Amino acid sequence: MGCSSTKPHLAHVGHLAGHQYDVIVVGGGHAGTEAAAAAARVGAETLLITQKIHTIGALSCNPSLGGVGKGQLVKEVDALDGLCGRAGDWAGIHFSILNRRKGPAVWGPRAQLDRQRYRDFIQSELLSTPRLTVLEGSVEELLVTEPNPEEPGHHRVTGIRLANGSHAISARSVVLTTGTFLSGSLFVGQTTSPGGRIGDAPSSPGLSHTLRERLGLRTGRLRTGTPPRIVKDSVDLSLAKLHLPDSHPTPFSFLNTHTHCKPEEQLPCYLTFTTPGVERVVRESLQLNCHIQQDTKGPRYCPSIESRVLRFPGRSHQVWLEPEGVTSDLLYPQGLSMTMPPDIQLRLIREIPPMRRAEIHTPGYGVQYDFVCPTQLSPALQVKSTQGLFLAGQINGTTGYEEAAAQGLWAGANAARWALSMPTVTLSRTESYIGVLIDDLVSRGVTEPYRMFTSRAEFRTSLRPDNADLRLTPKGFEEVGCVSSVRYQESLRVRNSLQDALTALQALFLSTSSWKKKLPSVPISETKSTLLTGLDLLQYNDVTFEMLASAFPESLSSYMEFAQRLKIEAVYKPHCDLNKKEIERIQREENMSLPQDIDYFSLPVSLSDEVREILDRVRPSTLGAATRLEGITPAAVVNLLNYVRVTEKKKETHRNQRHQEAQRDEELCANSASLPQ
Repeated sequence: MGCSSTKPHLAHVGHLAGHQYDVIVVGGGHAGTEAAAAAARVGAETLLITQKIHTIGALSCNPSLGGVGKGQLVKEVDALDGLCGRAGDWAGIHFSILNRRKGPAVWGPRAQLDRQRYRDFIQSELLSTPRLTVLEGSVEELLVTEPNPEEPGHHRVTGIRLANGSHAISARSVVLTTGTFLSGSLFVGQTTSPGGRIGDAPSSPGLSHTLRERLGLRTGRLRTGTPPRIVKDSVDLSLAKLHLPDSHPTPFSFLNTHTHCKPEEQLPCYLTFTTPGVERVVRESLQLNCHIQQDTKGPRYCPSIESRVLRFPGRSHQVWLEPEGVTSDLLYPQGLSMTMPPDIQLRLIREIPPMRRAEIHTPGYGVQYDFVCPTQLSPALQVKSTQGLFLAGQINGTTGYEEAAAQGLWAGANAARWALSMPTVTLSRTESYIGVLIDDLVSRGVTEPYRMFTSRAEFRTSLRPDNADLRLTPKGFEEVGCVSSVRYQESLRVRNSLQDALTALQALFLSTSSWKKKLPSVPISETKSTLLTGLDLLQYNDVTFEMLASAFPESLSSYMEFAQRLKIEAVYKPHCDLNKKEIERIQREENMSLPQDIDYFSLPVSLSDEVREILDRVRPSTLGAATRLEGITPAAVVNLLNYVRVTEKKKETHRNQRHQEAQRDEELCANSASLPQ
């Protein structure tokens, strides 16, 4: 783990004339950086285009990573050899596991980050990645031609054209990760200006025009916001509740055993609450706040303080005062996103006791931006109607760094595979949170910015943060090609060691009275004359692997590095065993493909007009995806299932007939060759 100085792979426009890339990634945020790095790891010659190179990896909003649901995504991105987990371990200054009082399946690894350290790490990684070049510039439009007739789609993307000139750069595939910059508008009070982030311009209007007019994609508008940054020395932190980090920081990355920040060097966070005065200021200033008056959908799960006050009048709301870095003199007031005029923002924050004399360094603001309705994407995050075009991040209607990073990695890997004439790959919702995220987007769409929660995953007891490497690293290496050999070999070592340890635990087969003698402090009932294995004992709340290893050092002591993981495996084994059959059933459904060229309006099965319209609009890739569409009835699913089975049976019969005909032809040829001439 480190952040070394490397020779950057930077390019100038003049050097790119006539050069064709495999993949072009547009945007240098969380989605774009993961997409570019993943594409390069798969083996594609990749170009990352960003408006400002020095903002690559910038934390545009909150200085944190992970959380409940989001932490699971970070662990999965890391298991697929992504960047954000290792970057979080390098830049983290306050580590904690959220939901610790609940089961490990819903624990949420989280860290406060040093903004500058995070940006430095991401830039260092990208600028030293083989096959990856970075270009500073703005994309004016996509280059679009007629589609390849052998592939589904109405258009084909062949590259991009830069703004302020006629420079065209060719590529076999393009990944758009424009974040909040696609036709972005900034709002402060009654003032509106173009932009996707304060101090930065929006993306070229030509890009939105290409998506809507040239490619015919359905788009919408979403909004989000950010709080003001507060001068730390102007806040009386003694009036807020101190929240210390975990004494032993837990790294995000499976490759790291410790974090860059030493335990004693971590910084605390502080908790305070809004007052009736905050609500009064909000209500008195509504006429001065055009952003909150817009009907564009805002984030329900990370709302502005104005929205919270209007939705829940009379309540007190949490405000977390979070450090922005080891040497930063600013605090980030999590929970105080606002878009009122700057002078009103100052009035509002001074209604909160620790900030009675606070000073604002940078006011909060709102952002509105275009997004593409994600039901127009395949599970590979490719636009169904456009060959070679992939989308990731907020352009797909999500909110948050972690959701963007997960999509970016998957879109980048698939864009590379498409460019290199390899089949695209998908992740099932039964095997990963990334699969849940993508399936929710492409099957159900969004009406507001999407945020990941553990409750969205049906099989969260199997999709735990501790086992993301076992679930995804082998797939990432063997099927996707985005995982290094070093990480793959380490995952195999871990998998084999865990399996050996579980076998050793199951081999410890003793009576309850014998276990009682071995572990006298554990309340083991001796009323039942049953035999229990070491794995059975490890499911007891009061039993740790360390206790068992102490009692049986000869067979267990060599597995001490996996003590916590083995405890979690034992606790969840009964749940996972019950889930296994249901997962297998769902995976069978997921594998039933629905051809993308089906004419649903003339399909010879019993389907209502409404169902036909939904299926025609979304065009789900699999039967499993169709079952989750809003408006699809159980009867429609059964009829589709029967259609798929009959169609597959006909195809199988046809394949068998062709195979038999080919065999007969071979026999005839062989017989002819044996006849005398």
